[in-house]
Amino acid sequence: MKTFCGRANPTTGAMEWLEEDENYDYHQEIARSRYADMLHDKDRNTKYYQGIRAAVSRVKERGEKAIVLDIGTGTGLLSMMAASAGADFCYAIEVFKPMANAAVKIVEKNGFRDKIKVINKHSTEVTVGPDGDMQCRANILVTELFDTELIGEGALPTYEHAHKYLVQEGCEAVPHRATVYVQLVESKRMWSWNKLLPIHVEAEDGEKIIVSPSEMENCPGVPSVCDIQLNQMPLSDFTILSDVVTMFSVDFSKPVRSASTYYRVQLEPVKSGKAQIVLSWWDIDMDPSGKINCTMAPYWVKSTSAFQWRDHWMQCVYFLPNEEPVLQGEMVYLTACRDEYSVWYKLQKARGEEENKTDVHVESPVCRCQAHLLWNRPRFGALNDQNRTRQYIKSLTKVLKTDSVCLCISDGSLLPVLAHYLGAKQVEYFFLVFWSLHFNLLFLFFKANHLEDKIKIIEARPELLTSSHLEDKKISVLVGEPFFTTSLLPWHNLYFWYARTAVISHLTSNVTVLPQSASLHMMIVEFQDLWRIRSPCGTCEGFDVQTMDDMIKVRRLKIVLAQVAAKQDKTHLGLKKYLVTVEKFVLFKLWVLYKVTGSDPPPLPRKGKSHGAVLWMEYHLAADISVSTG
Repeated sequence: MKTFCGRANPTTGAMEWLEEDENYDYHQEIARSRYADMLHDKDRNTKYYQGIRAAVSRVKERGEKAIVLDIGTGTGLLSMMAASAGADFCYAIEVFKPMANAAVKIVEKNGFRDKIKVINKHSTEVTVGPDGDMQCRANILVTELFDTELIGEGALPTYEHAHKYLVQEGCEAVPHRATVYVQLVESKRMWSWNKLLPIHVEAEDGEKIIVSPSEMENCPGVPSVCDIQLNQMPLSDFTILSDVVTMFSVDFSKPVRSASTYYRVQLEPVKSGKAQIVLSWWDIDMDPSGKINCTMAPYWVKSTSAFQWRDHWMQCVYFLPNEEPVLQGEMVYLTACRDEYSVWYKLQKARGEEENKTDVHVESPVCRCQAHLLWNRPRFGALNDQNRTRQYIKSLTKVLKTDSVCLCISDGSLLPVLAHYLGAKQVEYFFLVFWSLHFNLLFLFFKANHLEDKIKIIEARPELLTSSHLEDKKISVLVGEPFFTTSLLPWHNLYFWYARTAVISHLTSNVTVLPQSASLHMMIVEFQDLWRIRSPCGTCEGFDVQTMDDMIKVRRLKIVLAQVAAKQDKTHLGLKKYLVTVEKFVLFKLWVLYKVTGSDPPPLPRKGKSHGAVLWMEYHLAADISVSTG
């Protein structure tokens, strides 16, 4: 059986329907999975094993049979740990069919067929009773349902249901509890991933400042966490404004409520500054005493020589709705609101406790400016990159003339505003956009900068552009960053090349195209840690999980996967002079200038393990002026 999948073609920007195998999504999920990262996480696995052994021992000491419920079993690892620890029987629930099938094979291969029953259902569909999926309620609840935000994978409603219908009252739980910690910081770098900062342009008639519309300035954004390796973030990139405090805890051995709620703590700033960011992480206690603890704390909180790197659990960056000035020693209230799947934060000056409580609204924030719906965090960061902006300013200064007619093709670009401030008043600008949301957002920007009557926004696809759109003028300067929201990989922005070809009839014979050309570069790298997410595991805590390795390998052969590794430090096997230019494209011509094929690879300057290749695009704007996505 086949199915049709719709997706945007990054070359043409058009929606296309492709025929795929009915298990296509399964292949995608498995090929991109990070099960290997979890299986390589020695700290996680060891702590779970210790916690499970302790829980089974406590149940046995009470003279009871140890019946384990493992929700989200994956490979069946935690159930096998429980069986090895002496559990009488384990029910291992896995909703994802390919994983459930793999778990059955792994359980049998390790000799636990009579001790573990794999149930391919969602836990909320599992029945208990003589004719049910489970013969009786379990007295040990084992789960690994956590993401970087703790609750983003639906842990709370899953626990809530399990306590009501699947486990005994007073059951043992591994982990026993989770605790969420927060710290208030100021960080221009991280804040630039959420708000557009003023852009300064040096023009002939003085400095100009591009400002954001008030709708963006006052927008609370979206309640989606920015998960990041804070251990890669130097202390110079942020200023700590408060001590680390406990925000809230969840006891998994007792009934859990998933209904929306809020938590509040009082903070005393240790330094004056602008409160912009809430950094957050969690830890889990595998036992009631808290002696078996697995923490995600960053390096400045819990430094250790044996630090456990992991990519499946990182740390959280939350953006406050607006930056709030705080004074050292002057108390503030930090409120965490949550629903079933996400958390968001608010900061208030300390007033009367009752007065502050009346200000709490648990409703999820909604983006009102549309920028947070259209731009991801790297896009905000790129627009706020002053060095990058300077390159565009230098190149625009070279190509704009007093009689230029300029057309910009890019999603949500500020190049027309830069061009207006750099060019003469007679320069005419047209801005081609493809989506109504972009139209609305750009109009707000132009209006905020008093340019709504200076730049014409054309809502049309390049191939549908007409002379009437351009008021019968020919384009003498075609510009683009290029950036398009349909682009997933660096070279997808070569859609600009397609668009440039589509509008060729509207260009002058001596048109200037910016960027002039683009090149795709590659570097062979050795990763310090990131290799784990794709590395075969073989055995984990003494259990054979080769079946999982084989399944991932097969799925990977079905899908070409580009792994973006920007958040991981890299040791380069090839230094800059050893870069390989894989492709070079001339954007003002209609053909590829040259392609490097069949040539001998450049020599590597040192020995090492080749874990992969990093690829990025460089756009050559004008002579000796380039911007890089690397």
